[in-house]
Amino acid sequence: MLKKRILITGGAGFLGSHLCERLLKEGNEVLCVDNFFTGSRQNISHLMDNKNFELMRHDVTFPLYVEVDEIYNLACPASPVHYQFDPVQTTKTSVMGAINMLGLAKRLKIKVLQASTSEVYGDPEIHPQPETYKGSVNPIGIRACYDEGKRCAETLFFDYHRQHNVKIKVMRIFNTYGPRMHPNDGRVVSNFIVQALKDEDITVYGDGNQTRSFCYCDDLIDGMIRLMNSDDGITGPINIGNPGEFTILELAQKVIQLTNSKSKIIYMPLPQDDPMQRKPVIDLAKEKLGWEPKVALDDGLIRTISYFEQMIK
Repeated sequence: MLKKRILITGGAGFLGSHLCERLLKEGNEVLCVDNFFTGSRQNISHLMDNKNFELMRHDVTFPLYVEVDEIYNLACPASPVHYQFDPVQTTKTSVMGAINMLGLAKRLKIKVLQASTSEVYGDPEIHPQPETYKGSVNPIGIRACYDEGKRCAETLFFDYHRQHNVKIKVMRIFNTYGPRMHPNDGRVVSNFIVQALKDEDITVYGDGNQTRSFCYCDDLIDGMIRLMNSDDGITGPINIGNPGEFTILELAQKVIQLTNSKSKIIYMPLPQDDPMQRKPVIDLAKEKLGWEPKVALDDGLIRTISYFEQMIK
């Protein structure tokens, strides 16, 4: 296989670091770009001695002039706690970041992949969500900086494709979890695990009957690479996620059981615009990429719990 030089924006983040690792293992050169707003040097510290790995501190809202063969655009805070901290910067990261990476791809005549999100579907009126569903998003709500930023990024990707013949790949990521999640990112899996390991109350928002589908990071990265390596005619958007559906309450009970925790479940008010249901239709990923998730929730949780145990010792 030909050795490629691959740019990953947001490469020091949770998913970005797993992608860096996987592409290096496949014998590629990796240029990891991150401004460390939510990414962490710790996530990539084990890669620093690899001669094929390079780290650049850079904010994607500013243009980047480098020579590479492929671009994976993952840069953007992805949890409500982080993207609501500076909502203007979140929107700029999605929109300006997309423009800058598309501009680079256009100049170099290379493929660029956009890590989009199931949040483009908003609080869905259709369940489960196929790629054809156009979404139900509140454009002025507290989550809009992320939801609408990612929707606009998709618009830009398809317009650059139609107008400038840029080779694009758009994937819509559904809830993903695993080692290297940020312990304070407010996401349900990391929240529950950290609370359970500390025997603290587990906070469930709403009545806990809202559902999510949880995809283990290794499965997600596999889908991402398959999409990048697929025929140029496959642009997406393609849902990548695990169609197994669980209530938040079921997840809390699983985490308590797997950690042998003394935690009790407490209920808090549901945040604004929090989706009640989230589950991908993955027929397109199966058909076009030959992809489906392999890691069961219990197995993935055990690996993730083990990571957090080391972290909070």
